[in-house]
Amino acid sequence: MESVDKIKVVAALLLVVVGIAGYYMVPADQGVLRVLCVVLGLAMAGAMLWFSALGRQFVDYARDSVKEAQKVVWPSRKETWQLTGIVFLFVGVLALFMWAVDSGLAWVFYDLVLGRG
Repeated sequence: MESVDKIKVVAALLLVVVGIAGYYMVPADQGVLRVLCVVLGLAMAGAMLWFSALGRQFVDYARDSVKEAQKVVWPSRKETWQLTGIVFLFVGVLALFMWAVDSGLAWVFYDLVLGRG
């Protein structure tokens, strides 16, 4: 990152801090003005970042992300229900297995080893 871009990022952070400081400096009974200070600070910081190299890289990344998301092939309704059924079946079988193992170990330890049965 160039020094000019670093200055822009630092200035954007300072604008956010100034917006938050403005929120606390405005009297509490003027709620709209307090919120406006924060929103204005964030908007100015966003505008400052928009014109930096970091902002351009983020915009390019966001565009590429949208393009990749458009390439996703979603499953049909039938496939979705089938996979959901398989997941529920697997969870049920696993729950039964874990119950059987827990009961078996409880029987072994409490009845056989400790003789408390």
